[in-house]
Amino acid sequence: MKPWMRISLWVIFGVGCFTLLSLAYNAQGEKVVKAPEISIHVNGEHALLTEDELLARLKRHGYLFNGQSQEELKLHQIETFIKRMSEVRQVDVFAQVGDRWSIDIETRQPIARIYNKYGESFYLDSDGEVMSASAQHCARVLVITGEISDRKNSVSVTEIINNNSLKTIRKLDNLYRISNYVCNDPFLQSLIGQIHVQKSGDLVLIPLVGEQVIVFGTASTDKEVKEKFDKLKVFYKEGIPYEGWDTYELINLKFTHQVVCRNTKKDGKSTDNRTIQ
Repeated sequence: MKPWMRISLWVIFGVGCFTLLSLAYNAQGEKVVKAPEISIHVNGEHALLTEDELLARLKRHGYLFNGQSQEELKLHQIETFIKRMSEVRQVDVFAQVGDRWSIDIETRQPIARIYNKYGESFYLDSDGEVMSASAQHCARVLVITGEISDRKNSVSVTEIINNNSLKTIRKLDNLYRISNYVCNDPFLQSLIGQIHVQKSGDLVLIPLVGEQVIVFGTASTDKEVKEKFDKLKVFYKEGIPYEGWDTYELINLKFTHQVVCRNTKKDGKSTDNRTIQ
C-alpha cells in the first residue's frame, strides 16, 4: 500500500472516531438525569437537614428542575451552594455511570442554642461554627442566654481565638469552651440545662435539678474550664449527697481551689457563706 493511502486511511479512521465520540457525548449530554441519590450523615442526635428540605432548596434556587439534562446539571455549582448551608459540615457531589448522580453530606453537630441580646437565636456547633436556627427543627441542647453581643452572622470561634482584638469584644469563644465541655461530659450534660451571661461578663449555670445558681465566672481557657468543672463535680458527688439538694442557693466556682456556697434556711432566709476547700 502506498504511503499516501496509508495516511489517508488513518485520517479517515481518526475523523470517524472523533465523530462517534462527539455523537455519544452529545447524546449523553441530552439525556435526562434521575433524581440524585442523597446520603446525609448526622453527627450526634439531631438531624437539622432532611433529604426533602435539601431537594426543596435546590429546586427553589434553580439547581434542579423537571426534564433536566446532564448538560444542564451543574455539579460544581450545586456543591458550592450546599457548602454554604449552615447545617452542612462537608459535602461531595459527583456523577455516576449513565444518568445517575449523588450528593453525600455530613451535617454539623449543634452543642448549644444561643439567644443574644438582640432577640436573635442561633446554634453553636462542635467545631465552633455558627448555625442558623430552623423553624422545622429544634435540637435539645444547652441553652445560653443573657448579655451576648455576638450575632447569628458572627465569625467562628477559631477566628476569635486567633485575633486578639476580637477576644475583647466577643463572648463566643468562652461560650464554646464551656458548652463543648458540658456536651462531652455525661454527668454535666445531665446536670446543666442553661447558661446565662450577666452584664458583668460572669457566666452563671442553671442546673436541671435543684434550686441552685452556680456562678462559674469566666471561661477564658480550657484549663480554667476544666478546673472549675472538676471542683463542681467533686462538690456534687461528695458534698450534696450529705448536705441535701436544697441546702445551698448559690454555689460560686470563681475562687481558686475552693467552692464558696451560700446556705438557705427552711424559712427562705440566707445564712452565712460557707467555703468548701
